Amino acid sequence: MPAFELAWKQGADAIEGDFLLTKDNRIVCIHDGSTKRLADRNLAVRGSTLKELRELDVGSWKHEKYKGTKIPTIAEVFATIPDGKKIFVEVKCGKEIIPYLVKEIGKSKLKTEQVVLICFKQEVVKAFKQALPKNKAYWLSSFKKDKEGAWKPTLETVLQTLKDTNSDGLDANKNVPGEIARKIMKEGYEWHAWTVNDVATAKKLKALGIHSITTDRPELIKSSL
Repeated sequence: MPAFELAWKQGADAIEGDFLLTKDNRIVCIHDGSTKRLADRNLAVRGSTLKELRELDVGSWKHEKYKGTKIPTIAEVFATIPDGKKIFVEVKCGKEIIPYLVKEIGKSKLKTEQVVLICFKQEVVKAFKQALPKNKAYWLSSFKKDKEGAWKPTLETVLQTLKDTNSDGLDANKNVPGEIARKIMKEGYEWHAWTVNDVATAKKLKALGIHSITTDRPELIKSSL
């Protein structure tokens, strides 16, 4: 929560968070499948209740000033989002979370355009678009070169995946080749990238026509653009 509050303070247009389902089917904001890296007790998120997870201090590892920080629910994260701002909800589990996510979005006061889903798992993107077709969803993919120097996934694979999942676009790592990005946008899809913390890369991506940049330094990147 302190990170999200800082993002709004720095003028970010959106926040991005990772979400998992608990044993009692509550949605919590946490990147890993367990609390091993964050707390003095190692609890598996899927095997623990919200109450058990909320007993942990997940802020002290970062700095003493964050001592006592708890794992937030998705409802608590939604409540921080100002009018006109967005959240990119990254689902870190399977499509079993979708019915509960739809319910939480419905309970929030957020408008359709304020909640975007991102996920590496194609079945999650597809299930979300079936449940909430008006909300945007982007397929996450990491681009890298194979031993022969060819980029994977291929452009054909990306376009087929976006079509099959009914995605609104691609959200990829920052080193996606410009020619692939241009062709994806030419086909009518959006293009987003992560994680860009230097001004030179941000300017290059903006010149290519990128739709959004995920960064740990929103104030610096936004002011530089």
